[in-house]
Amino acid sequence: QVQLVESGGGLAQAGDSLRLSCTASGRTSRAYAMAWSRQGPGKEREFVAAITWSGGLTNYADSVKGRFTISRDNAKNTVYLQMNSLRPEDTAVYYCAADTNYHRDYALYDYWGQGTQVTVSS
Repeated sequence: QVQLVESGGGLAQAGDSLRLSCTASGRTSRAYAMAWSRQGPGKEREFVAAITWSGGLTNYADSVKGRFTISRDNAKNTVYLQMNSLRPEDTAVYYCAADTNYHRDYALYDYWGQGTQVTVSS
């Protein structure tokens, strides 16, 4: 089992930056791909970004490409989501996920965090 805890969410204004963190604990000796997804108010959950264990492959939703960057520090069992040029439509609860296989489909990840709220005002 792997436990995931997100942090770094909060209030921001349009154009600001935030960095989300997701720290894993438990069975972290295995190699996990990680992903971020989000669910905005009244919206379905959507894929945001994913990264392989090595960090050599990343993928982004078109809506965040060029603004968000996913990265990881395996020594700290932590994955990050750097969010720049935030927009009001980025307002959502952001969830991180882990799986032994790399997926672009967030629904296929086995382990999930509880989420962290990001609110962007115009």
